[in-house]
Amino acid sequence: MYPPKPTSRFIFLALTLFLFLFLSFTVISSGATNEDEDVEGIEELIALDEEVENQEGDPHVRSSEAEVLSKAQRIVIELNQDSTKRVIDGNEYVLVLGYAPWCPRSAELMPQFAEAATDLKELGSNVLMAKIDAERYPKAASSLGIKGFPTMLLFVNGTSQAYTGGFSSKEIVIWASKKTGEPVIRIRSVIQAKEFLKKHPLFVVGLFEKFGGSEYEEFIKAATSHSELQFVETSEVDVANVLFPNVQPSYPFVGLVKSEPDRYTAFEGTFKMEDILQFLDYYKFPLVTTVTELNSVRVFSSRIKFQVYVFAEADDFKNLVEPLQNVARKFKPKVLFLYINIKDDNLAKPFLTLLGLEDPEDTVVAAFDYKISTKYLLESEPTPSKIEEFCSGLLHGTLAPFYKSQPVPDNKEGSIQTIVGKTFEDLILSSPQNILLEVHTPWCVNCEATSKKVEKLAKHFKGLDDLIFARIDASANEHPKLQINDYPTLLFYPAHDKSNPIKLSTKSSLKDLATLINKNLKMDHNTKDEL
Repeated sequence: MYPPKPTSRFIFLALTLFLFLFLSFTVISSGATNEDEDVEGIEELIALDEEVENQEGDPHVRSSEAEVLSKAQRIVIELNQDSTKRVIDGNEYVLVLGYAPWCPRSAELMPQFAEAATDLKELGSNVLMAKIDAERYPKAASSLGIKGFPTMLLFVNGTSQAYTGGFSSKEIVIWASKKTGEPVIRIRSVIQAKEFLKKHPLFVVGLFEKFGGSEYEEFIKAATSHSELQFVETSEVDVANVLFPNVQPSYPFVGLVKSEPDRYTAFEGTFKMEDILQFLDYYKFPLVTTVTELNSVRVFSSRIKFQVYVFAEADDFKNLVEPLQNVARKFKPKVLFLYINIKDDNLAKPFLTLLGLEDPEDTVVAAFDYKISTKYLLESEPTPSKIEEFCSGLLHGTLAPFYKSQPVPDNKEGSIQTIVGKTFEDLILSSPQNILLEVHTPWCVNCEATSKKVEKLAKHFKGLDDLIFARIDASANEHPKLQINDYPTLLFYPAHDKSNPIKLSTKSSLKDLATLINKNLKMDHNTKDEL
């Protein structure tokens, strides 16, 4: 693992972050058959986890929350080696969750899956929800295609399709409902609209004079394609006004409803599927989104390429959230504003490491331009006015990119100079001398051996005024002109041309390296004489 030049280094570390967070969320899907055979034999397949059984037997944990969870888990069928094929083959729709008891991602997803099962049942869905302990029943799990944990699979008459929804209970319900029923809920009355509002804080509403025509067809295509949001439709203006107040009495109309200060957003583009989807992707997030394990997939895959991150403790963020929303409103939808709890190691630490901030004590505000793979850091106090100025610079391209650097060291003693990000320009690129630079990282297996060679070479060439030996820790220091492909790396910067460093083989012997250095020094002297 290695970071090359800063732009590709950022891509590398960003991909590492995404893999680190989401590799275990392997979500694939497949198919099953015949709803008529569903009832027969299902009751004996329903099994509670031992943990839930123990909770029900203990009066100290008989809270309403535990009872709701217990009820939800009773709806989810526990598959085993014998029952798996029978359940899959005996039902038209089966949504399966493959898990492992030791997997923390599975533990996070299972309550959401159970809650989704309850909601789907109340909606009258014919989706059968099932789970399987893939560690306990590896053969059965393997036959379903379960390879990672957790894995969700939808079986539809024996044909598999990928699960592409989110990981909250509501997102699971929306995705499953769309894949097994109608992509849009039709609302015909004000009463029905009010009942819908009680259960759905986030949705898309469409007002059409007739449920037909090219514009309506594009709306349906968007509803079918978008797996995260529930779509509703109506032909009555008074019904639409319950869902989206002050709807203009003109057809067609599409609006997005969210549970936040900026609750209503009207679509103003052309009625094409792609335009509707783009509108939703730009406006579906709150003014400031709190990143969690459950929503991180869709947050990090957003179409919005300018993203501002606020890392703060929960109590500190409470005081910042309202002024931050006011700032975010001015840049919507061009900039996506995100909050990550600074104490959440899984979510915050990869970003903070990317910024060279291991254990910051105060609030950190950073930005990323994913279009050109560049990062920025607000290095002043994160007041609302400073954050607004920072965002304006991000949007208009006037911010200076941020490169990590350790503190400037004291190089008065020692035969090898320590270079950091802040001194790379002056001590390497602007230096009038020839420089042999060793680029290393603390986790590099072969770096120690190369460092010993460089130390011996520095002693051997001691006394030469036109040759300096230096080293830089690339894990903690960056510079736009430091381009590295692997570690360790040895670069010889000729005094007459610092823009084209010569790469020396780290596998060469001391004698060969000394010969190459002498050769390059001689070439540099000849070049100076010619000049």
